[in-house]
Amino acid sequence: MTRIPVRSPLLWGLLAAIASPVLPAAAAVVVGPGDATFYTPPALSAGNHGDLVWYRPAAVNLGAGAPAVQAWNVLYRSTDALGAANTVTGTVIVPATLWTGSGERPVISYAVGTHGLAQGCAPSVQMAKGTDYENANIAAALKAGYAVLVSDYSGYTTGAVPTYMTGASQGHAVLDIFTAATQIPGSGVSANAKSAIWGYSQGGQSAAWAGEMKAAYAPNLKLTAVAAGGIPADLLRTAGYLDGSAGSSFLLGAVIGLSTQYPAQIPLDSLTNATGKAAVAKGKSECVFEALYDFMNHKVSEYTVNNQTLAQLTAVPSINQTIKAQALGSGKIPVPLYQYHGVADEFIPIDQTVALRKAYCGKFANVTFGVYPSEHIVTQFQAAPTVLGWLGDRFAGKSTLGTCLSLKAAPTSTANPGGGNFVVSLKNWPLAGTMGLKTLKQSVTLPAGSTFTADTDMTANTLKGSMVIPTFTTNLKIAGLPADVKLSVIPTGPTTGTASLDNNGQLHVHGKATVNIKVVSAGASVLQIPFGCQTSSPVDLPIDFDGPVSSLGNGNLSFAGITTFPAMKDCGVFSSLFTTLMSGPGQTYAFTVTPPAPTTW
Repeated sequence: MTRIPVRSPLLWGLLAAIASPVLPAAAAVVVGPGDATFYTPPALSAGNHGDLVWYRPAAVNLGAGAPAVQAWNVLYRSTDALGAANTVTGTVIVPATLWTGSGERPVISYAVGTHGLAQGCAPSVQMAKGTDYENANIAAALKAGYAVLVSDYSGYTTGAVPTYMTGASQGHAVLDIFTAATQIPGSGVSANAKSAIWGYSQGGQSAAWAGEMKAAYAPNLKLTAVAAGGIPADLLRTAGYLDGSAGSSFLLGAVIGLSTQYPAQIPLDSLTNATGKAAVAKGKSECVFEALYDFMNHKVSEYTVNNQTLAQLTAVPSINQTIKAQALGSGKIPVPLYQYHGVADEFIPIDQTVALRKAYCGKFANVTFGVYPSEHIVTQFQAAPTVLGWLGDRFAGKSTLGTCLSLKAAPTSTANPGGGNFVVSLKNWPLAGTMGLKTLKQSVTLPAGSTFTADTDMTANTLKGSMVIPTFTTNLKIAGLPADVKLSVIPTGPTTGTASLDNNGQLHVHGKATVNIKVVSAGASVLQIPFGCQTSSPVDLPIDFDGPVSSLGNGNLSFAGITTFPAMKDCGVFSSLFTTLMSGPGQTYAFTVTPPAPTTW
């Protein structure tokens, strides 16, 4: 008889309670080893999910600007997707400053997205090295004063194969770390604190699963809100979207993860050919961005016996039932939910998360749906300020009616085609900045309505784009006299260069824009003599950026530098004066590119 995952939240709770005593007996909570053996679970006594097995102080590197914190690694009990007891590791991080708000310090269980299946990819390992690509969101939650709990999920550090995309296992791990954190001596994490769950992509799936299971699995948790974005709510639909696309690695990872949790239902070894077995071995050894490029645009049929297609495999009853059992929406999230997605998401189709919103609203859940204009990675970080503001309102006790009664038309996908290169498109992104005129010792600010458009091809390592800067009026002091001028920054061609995303989630952009600078008198000034001139040849504006991929979405994608303005021409009798005042080396510029604003639906 085929055993498939149980969907009832009540049965999940009963299975977990029955399964907890299965592990052999052991001692009370202790300080764990300081070396890598911390991740080797000891023999355990009968206990409950959420029990802390051991802990140790930890150093986390969350990047420049992160607040001072105290942190601990934890090894705690949890429950897998079939109700069996297991152990999971994670990291508990608490701001070093005292909480000055009302009540206990609020706590967020931050459910990470895809990190890759290799043991060293786990967030507890990555945060210690300062290489976790989600550091920016974690740091932002800590800056807001919240304690942040980050589960590694099942199998990611304990020597097993991760059960990636297995919803119930991930949801259990996200819930159980709340209980474990309260047992760390001196952590200040209180069981009476208001709590929330926040996750995106794999983390969005985990957060939503945790929300649906909370009532039966963790009834005493003081859950206040859930924020879940980029959710692969329907794995069958998402699998079809990923097969043969730029995001094929995520599908490979899901097959490995599900087959690990359900080996009888998905007998991976007997389904794969030699190429597939090699791909599986390689997939288990890589982190997310390395796997992204290695498996891009490959189809499942390349890896299977007799080249069976994804459609053929998912028609097998045991496989079909197992995948469908990961679907969300059969339960209700009992607290307000902020659900969000990018309309240009090239990895997870927006239509299936729209369907999830409909399912939750049909159960009278309180759902606020945020729609972002960007693709998958950008949306993850662009959403952070909105998410934290919304969670802050829930922690403060502010009510929300949600958007389930919205009459807006459902958002539709604007994603780049799934096959081909991995391209992040910036379409009319707001461009802000200043230009410093050295001799005049003045700075001018770019006008509202300035935009930057580009296709950053991370596979081909190319950047091609354009700037639009409307002509604007500003005031300059020319020869000591104020003059109102119309200033134009006119591109002479496309912005070109290179763009790449490395295995540590670091974005590298190097190129240049070329522009002509034109200045014309506006008349309403002390200096009323009409004039007009422009640079005699284009100005080079080098564009150089090296930093975390989160900068694409959190407003930190900035370019600054020093350039040279050539001599001015077409100024008539003022050519010599304007060449002296506005030309030469040492002219500065600083531009920041940010994603367009989100909407709600």
